[in-house]
Amino acid sequence: MRYLTAGESHGRQLTTIIEGIPSGLFLTAEDINHDLFRRQQGYGRGRRMQIETDQVQILSGVRQGYTIGSPITLVVKNKDWRHWEKIMGSEPITNIEKAEMKRTISRPRPGHADLNGAIKYGHRDMRNVLERSSARETTVRVAAGAIAKKILSDLNIKVYGHVVGIGGIKAQIPQNITIDELAPITESSPVRCFDKKAEQKMIEAIDDAKKNGDSIGGIVEIIVEGVPIGLGSYVQYDRKLDAKIAAAILSINAFKGVEFGVGFECASLLGSQVHDEISWKQGIGYTRNSNRLGGFEGGMTTGMPIIIRGVMKPIPTLYKPLQSVDIDSKESFEASIERSDSCAVPAASVVAEAVVAWEIAKEIVMQFGQDRMDLIAENMKNAYLYSRDF
Repeated sequence: MRYLTAGESHGRQLTTIIEGIPSGLFLTAEDINHDLFRRQQGYGRGRRMQIETDQVQILSGVRQGYTIGSPITLVVKNKDWRHWEKIMGSEPITNIEKAEMKRTISRPRPGHADLNGAIKYGHRDMRNVLERSSARETTVRVAAGAIAKKILSDLNIKVYGHVVGIGGIKAQIPQNITIDELAPITESSPVRCFDKKAEQKMIEAIDDAKKNGDSIGGIVEIIVEGVPIGLGSYVQYDRKLDAKIAAAILSINAFKGVEFGVGFECASLLGSQVHDEISWKQGIGYTRNSNRLGGFEGGMTTGMPIIIRGVMKPIPTLYKPLQSVDIDSKESFEASIERSDSCAVPAASVVAEAVVAWEIAKEIVMQFGQDRMDLIAENMKNAYLYSRDF
């Protein structure tokens, strides 16, 4: 399984072409639109979310509600395109027209890809960088992830993302809570948080940041239940599934850290406080007495729930701009402002959920049969029976 995305933040549309989805998966646009809607929600989102109401079009690879094994093309139109058609169009324009638009960006914004990207690709107008480096691109990654979640759901595997911290405020969450217990509460929370007391403090922190023209970051957690033992491999560095998931999390805009289970806390614990003891039960097979390692050992799944947390920095587009330097005049200026959120952590939990689901589904399809959903389900069942009786 693989996919590529294309499109700019204010371009005509966002597109992804997905290859390797097994045949026989029941899939409708609504399966994808549900997660596109979730991505646009969350306290602290900006005015862009009032303009765009993302809806997917399935252009290929699905016939009469079922995947047919050929590449799937998904498109999400940008409703704001009508205001940007001249600026972002593909047709050449004159220098006079360019001057009249007055939308050339020569002042890089700290924390963004603007300056590095302009130097790398030789752009004097940094709109060529910011349009593609924008988190708007995650729209179609969520769409691809929604298909991955559908594959996993049909195999009785659940993936769910929620917020465990914003601006230093940490949610108190019961240990070993299940997705079924978590989801009904967090889905109704404006910050996707289980802890109602922390939720209110998070909202107040977001309000304070917005009032001061600032932004605020946080921590999201992704839980995966129902994974079999042995996804991934220890035999080569690039086959370790936890490494693939870590890379996927860090590929999300503004994410700067990732951990599994107790994660960075391992540095201050004894070995006896970290590793998960093994048990065996008749009719169930091997299990663990704890899950401090977050469902991974040696780059492979242990059969316990996968627990991943990702750290999102505060969004760098501020309404009290940081100092920058104009690349044309070399004079100091305050960085230009694009429409932005004061906090996108709740939405980022949906994106993180999508990229994790993709990596898990990709590994399952590769390990248990590539072409048909019924064969994958049968192979997974046989693998479970083997591991139970091993």
